Amino acid sequence: MVEALLFVTMALSALAGAVTVVMARNTVYSAMGLLATLFSVAVIYVVQLAHLVAAVQVIVYAGAVMTLFLFVIMLIGVDLSEDTDERLPRQRMWVGGVALLIVVLAAVVTVSGSFSWVPAAVADPVAEAANGTVQAIAEPLFTKWVLAFEATALLLTIAAAGAIALAQFRRVRV
Repeated sequence: MVEALLFVTMALSALAGAVTVVMARNTVYSAMGLLATLFSVAVIYVVQLAHLVAAVQVIVYAGAVMTLFLFVIMLIGVDLSEDTDERLPRQRMWVGGVALLIVVLAAVVTVSGSFSWVPAAVADPVAEAANGTVQAIAEPLFTKWVLAFEATALLLTIAAAGAIALAQFRRVRV
């Protein structure tokens, strides 16, 4: 039951973030919507017992890619003056109430012990709990798929070197 509630909540959050990416007029708001979507998808991965994929989602996409996006936004420059007046009455009170409700709900679920946060660590692990572990992903990646893994690494290295070479190229004017 908790897993289904968490899945629905994070799915709606991912959809709201995706709509924000498309509909926001300010690029910073659009980037924050993308960040919310990426974090929501990472939580969905955790619910589906794919912990490694969730960690990669947060580290690579929510961390590195979003940092790159925000640097580009800062480089382009968003020099818009914004109206900081609160249009929604008692907005801070509602946000505080929702945050308190989330904390209380998390405490109740944790104290009740009815939800196993790490299914692979329990005494009788579920067979599906080992699907998203590092060992379950690394074993076929470095045995059966090692050639494709190395070819991808080589192509990415060549692409990075080509991008650097193109960035350094200067046209000679005649």
